[in-house]
Amino acid sequence: ILSADFARLGEEVRAVDKAGADWIHIDVMDGHFVPNITIGPDVVKALRPHTEKPFDVHLMIAPCDPYIEAFAKAGADQITVHAEAGPHLDRSLQLIRSFGKHAGVSLTPSTPESALEYVIDKVDHVLVMTVNPGFGGQTFIPAQLDKIRAIKKMIGSRPIHIEVDGGIHVETAPLVVEAGANALVSGSGVFSDDRYAENIKAIRDAAMRGRVAA
Repeated sequence: ILSADFARLGEEVRAVDKAGADWIHIDVMDGHFVPNITIGPDVVKALRPHTEKPFDVHLMIAPCDPYIEAFAKAGADQITVHAEAGPHLDRSLQLIRSFGKHAGVSLTPSTPESALEYVIDKVDHVLVMTVNPGFGGQTFIPAQLDKIRAIKKMIGSRPIHIEVDGGIHVETAPLVVEAGANALVSGSGVFSDDRYAENIKAIRDAAMRGRVAA
């Protein structure tokens, strides 16, 4: 929802729910870890009554541990922290799970997949950033496809989602799915005009082409 109209976020969340979105992805930015400031726990709490779809809360903040409880209690269903956000990634994942939430790790484009190795058995999903985090509407970084492939190999048979965020639209969706992704985050690809249902369907159909190719 980073690309949604912030003046009417509740209405926007209801609209993408109705349009067929599986999750509501909420980017939390602090102006420190990334160069932007967005949404806090109170906004997540205010949005919670507008949909029953899972809230996929992506914490682009450092430190993250002091805020995990607040987002968990505000209505997050799954919480993602960055491997780069602090020295105690394992502790952060334990904290997320202590509140009964699904735990995920995100990697910026400059972070190798090896950062996941010691926590791979403690995550429900891995979020690969295919742009530099901080702003919506950026251009997809193709070099991240090799990272997705490597993470897919690392996961093996574990029931872990590979989520991809950044520059996802009809042209890039099949590429990331073919590489191994099974959850796609799209902001401007959905909110670029008022045809939310058509945009979601187009991305989903394109992703299916990538699945066939894989």
